[in-house]
Amino acid sequence: MSTSILRTAEGWWVVRDARAVRIDTKAVTTAELIADRAAVLEAALSDETGTPVADLVALSPVTAPCRVVAQMVNYRSHARDSGFTGDIPPAFFRKASGSVSGPDQAIVRPAHVKFLDYEVELGLVMGAPLPVGTVVEERDLPSYVAGLVVTNDVSARDVQLTKTQFYESKSYPTFPPTGPYLSLLDPEDFAHFLDLRLRLSVNGELRQDRALADMIVRPAQALTLLARFQTLDPGDLLLTGTPGGTALKAPPKAVEKIGSLLPPAMKWKAFFKSQARNPHYLNRGDLVTATIATPDGRIDLGEQRNPVTDAN
Repeated sequence: MSTSILRTAEGWWVVRDARAVRIDTKAVTTAELIADRAAVLEAALSDETGTPVADLVALSPVTAPCRVVAQMVNYRSHARDSGFTGDIPPAFFRKASGSVSGPDQAIVRPAHVKFLDYEVELGLVMGAPLPVGTVVEERDLPSYVAGLVVTNDVSARDVQLTKTQFYESKSYPTFPPTGPYLSLLDPEDFAHFLDLRLRLSVNGELRQDRALADMIVRPAQALTLLARFQTLDPGDLLLTGTPGGTALKAPPKAVEKIGSLLPPAMKWKAFFKSQARNPHYLNRGDLVTATIATPDGRIDLGEQRNPVTDAN
């Protein structure tokens, strides 16, 4: 069974139902905590009553600095929403690890951003080095992936689209809320990967709801493709894509064809004028909740609750 780990300013905790037991470890980083599995096991088996989880203020269980890499258009439902047809080539982009924030921390919209979007994603937390050239088979996943986290790849769409700039548009501070739990997996847990279900709601309205089976490039293949050019180390984070249901969707084909005939400045002006009527983008005062779990609760990564606010 997976072990749920919580991080606070005071240290690391093993979560058991509604209570948490402090882990006796000197670990400061996620990589150090993963390496100290003996201390994690000791806390998990402890007879201590523990502390109510509700009394703890959770931080991101993924510590910075680290590498944060993300997959593009990696769910069939998201591909349809984005207007893709046929085969979609696997692609990756980087996010600044300084943008990682806590599971209950406010998502801060920069002053120049009008179209703020959400993307619930399963995050893989590395437990071992992945050198360039590594080939990862399904059976090898437990050797490389230590655990899982809920992430929200928050995106400034007006920056992303007009500049074709993923790094900036997805790296503003607080732009992937992460956690609350780092779910450390036992080898047998990996057989339940495809049962994981991603859900995201805004103000109680369900926007995204898909199982991992909707994924196009699954984790073992993704790590193999990434390892063609990118080294990963323990504590690094791979975001594995988002399902359909984001605010941004491709325009109808007829509109897209007309737009392609316009000069770029005019095309984007017309596009964002139409997007201004889209009520699904995030605004100040919205509350975004996100969960990832298997239906039987064998793996449960907890719930994020992130209010949206504007930068001062």
